[in-house]
Amino acid sequence: MSKLVLFNKPFDVLCQFTDQEGRSTLKDYIDIPDVYAAGRLDRDSEGLLLLTDDGKLQNRISDPKFKQPKTYWVQIEGEIDDPALIKLRKGVELKDGRTRPAQAKKISEPDNLWPRVPPIRERKNIPTSWLQLTITEGRNRQVRRMTAAVGFPTLRLIRYKIGRWSLQDIEPGHSRVIDLPTR
Repeated sequence: MSKLVLFNKPFDVLCQFTDQEGRSTLKDYIDIPDVYAAGRLDRDSEGLLLLTDDGKLQNRISDPKFKQPKTYWVQIEGEIDDPALIKLRKGVELKDGRTRPAQAKKISEPDNLWPRVPPIRERKNIPTSWLQLTITEGRNRQVRRMTAAVGFPTLRLIRYKIGRWSLQDIEPGHSRVIDLPTR
């Protein structure tokens, strides 16, 4: 059997088990031997991180050639509009090339959302809105760069789903272990 760990990574945690600078890492939350992250999530992002002890599964989850869909909840500065959503759906031109088309829609703030510590910066005269964005690539800071490219900077970024696995019923800093048959 292979292990798949679904971990709800809190804000300000590194996606590695060690850090020379004493910052918070996976070691502070995951006490399961021989599992490794399948992909990454930036320190300032939150949400679903998958870890496994199966190298083939790790590759299948993280290698962009498999186009594993990743769904994010994104709090942005400003009220997202249809022209920006259309651009995201068609693909956005970034410095490292055009992104693949994304699924993008405006959503209400998710009901099961936890408070972020520390809270995002809020400006009284600038509203915020929420977006659900699904992409099939994983470039460095891609979602943040995409929303900025269409005029709406990201304030909070939560990965909710990777492929068929989601954060459903997993609190920040907690995980769920799934035993999978070895292929």
